[in-house]
Amino acid sequence: MFTGIVTDMGELVKVETKGEVKTLTIATAFEAAGIEIGASIAHAGVCLTVTGVVAGGPRGTLYTVDAAPETLAVTTVGTWAEGARINLERSLKMGDELGGHMVSGHVDCTARVVLREDLGSTTRFVFEVPEHLARFVAAKGSVALDGTSLTVNTVAGNTFSCLLIPHTLAVTTWGGVAAGDTVNFEADLMARYAARLAEFPRA
Repeated sequence: MFTGIVTDMGELVKVETKGEVKTLTIATAFEAAGIEIGASIAHAGVCLTVTGVVAGGPRGTLYTVDAAPETLAVTTVGTWAEGARINLERSLKMGDELGGHMVSGHVDCTARVVLREDLGSTTRFVFEVPEHLARFVAAKGSVALDGTSLTVNTVAGNTFSCLLIPHTLAVTTWGGVAAGDTVNFEADLMARYAARLAEFPRA
């Protein structure tokens, strides 16, 4: 599990295709000694398993993860090229501060950025998601977009908006996101379960 609080911007330094699987090598400032083989790390909101780790590289540590066909089909991972910057978050530990919301790292789909509006103190983004997932998005609720926990400000049909502060733009990849881009979308777990329960009649 994750919280949607990005703790590093990694760099994709190598992409290898092995049949239907892509192996990604990521450079990060996370300490190599603190990353175990089999550990889960969220990459722009996508939970991937560490398959190898060494000290070194341009940012202090290099590690590898494998992306399977389902991940490549549903998320933006399949479009990543060497040099791409990626929002990273280590998995939640018992006792950690829950600064965002509960995020599973299981991306539902990609959302399209309809609009970016720089307003001075904040930046407003408008996103579009498939209609069958829009029912999980509510004003003042939470969504995970590219691994970042964001609060929904407005909802209209299958579009919704979020406001980002300058700090978020500076410490994540959001500073470079523009209209027309796609980002990884994960619906709030609580909204998903509430919608599922509502489908069943009361006894």
